[in-house]
Amino acid sequence: MTLQDYLQLKSGTDVRGTASGEHTNLTNEAIDSIVKSFLYFVCERTGKHNLTVAVGHDSRLSAERITRATCDAATESRCNVLLCGLASTPSMFMILQDQSFGADCSIMITASHMPSEKNGLKFFLPNGGLEGKEVTEILTLAHEGKHLTGAGKIIPTDYMPIYAATLVKKVRNATGKQKPLAGKKIIVDAGNGAGGFYVESVLRPLGADTEGSQFLEPDGSFPNHIPNPEDKTAMQSICAQVKKTNADFGIIFDTDVDRAGAVNSDGVEINRNKLIALISAVLLLERAGGYIVTDSVTSDGLTDFITARGGVHHRFKRGYKNVIDEAKRLNAAGFYAPLAIETSGHAALAENYFLDDGAYLVTRLLISLATMAGQNKEIGDLIADLKTAAEEGEARLGFAAGCDFKTLGAQVLENLQNDVANLTGVRPADNNYEGVRIRFDEDHGDGWALVRMSLHDPILPVNFESNRNGGGKIIAKTLYDLLSKYDFLQLQSLKNFLALLEYSGFPMLPSI
Repeated sequence: MTLQDYLQLKSGTDVRGTASGEHTNLTNEAIDSIVKSFLYFVCERTGKHNLTVAVGHDSRLSAERITRATCDAATESRCNVLLCGLASTPSMFMILQDQSFGADCSIMITASHMPSEKNGLKFFLPNGGLEGKEVTEILTLAHEGKHLTGAGKIIPTDYMPIYAATLVKKVRNATGKQKPLAGKKIIVDAGNGAGGFYVESVLRPLGADTEGSQFLEPDGSFPNHIPNPEDKTAMQSICAQVKKTNADFGIIFDTDVDRAGAVNSDGVEINRNKLIALISAVLLLERAGGYIVTDSVTSDGLTDFITARGGVHHRFKRGYKNVIDEAKRLNAAGFYAPLAIETSGHAALAENYFLDDGAYLVTRLLISLATMAGQNKEIGDLIADLKTAAEEGEARLGFAAGCDFKTLGAQVLENLQNDVANLTGVRPADNNYEGVRIRFDEDHGDGWALVRMSLHDPILPVNFESNRNGGGKIIAKTLYDLLSKYDFLQLQSLKNFLALLEYSGFPMLPSI
């Protein structure tokens, strides 16, 4: 494999590729050299001669092959393998915090919510997941053939029950009850990923009625829906099931359980801004004045909600590592930042190593659910005053094939910042950390828009919200007029949004 072949497998802070079918590039050869280079990297970092590495996987069909190749590579690198089997991504970090296991590093085999033919490797050290530049270094080492030699052994390890028990203990300690969820029906949709454990090992020991939970069986073909809280079909499925079973609360996990979404007793989803508001309310009730660090596409209503509770909404950049690193930076600078969270459902709490852990997030919410039940209240009451947009949308603008999209995209954003400053009723937002955030007054759309470059793809995403019906079309039309002068931008998705609003009966604007 060439260096470029290896680098094409890099996806942010992970290694990801196609693991089955004719276009497979996450081959046994690639896995062997990447795992060996990771262990070489850890050995160089730690100075340890013999390493112990924990290995787990989600429910993907290629998991068995990749696990076997990973274990072979590790045992040929004089490393002992704690073979954890089906696991969640957060558990593969938490095992490194349990000194009784003696693991120096871990590898999780997952591709999160990506299609079933995809898979990948996620690497952890005791201080957290690897940075993107470290993954690049490991892939370079793989190309150079750097590896350790010697023999190791495989040690079957059942860690998930221990991980789940820590969640149960947390709820019991916080509520002072052995079965604080008794009398509550709480159902889970695991999407046939790795999250089914939460029913048997967490909810039932806490006394919850879990009858009606669905898709708990691991099945990497994902026959029911994509295991992704952001997927509309997935969220509609758990919402419908909450209504059908008269559940008090619904939970949905992604494939490897590092993200979660929730559903209130009325069958309405608690996702994106609502989920951020809910966990923020919980944390700010415990201690006011906290900085809630979110990604850049969160709403102004969320800002008002957090501010009203004595918090500070620190709207930062897209990318869960970006928000986590920013929260860590704020804490190091002397500010209290208890939460880093993306609208995608990645939520990391300072009290939990800033680990993005969907199961921990939900467990934190269940403590409040149990506490509020004793007051004859529902957990949804915590966000009853959250203002939501009347209209919202996202358009993803592509670039002409073969163009230098990074340079052109940067130029578009620079020009847009200047162009907006000359419009009536429209102005650039203050304290913006990504792209160009634009505010529209009541007479010119009554909302906001964010235009930014995608983290990885040749895409210019455009997000917008309006506080009134018809405002979204005004904002979208203004953006179209500002961006239509760039012939290398593909504006069809923005046109589609405008057409959708027209079809929905909103007032017509001049033809585009």
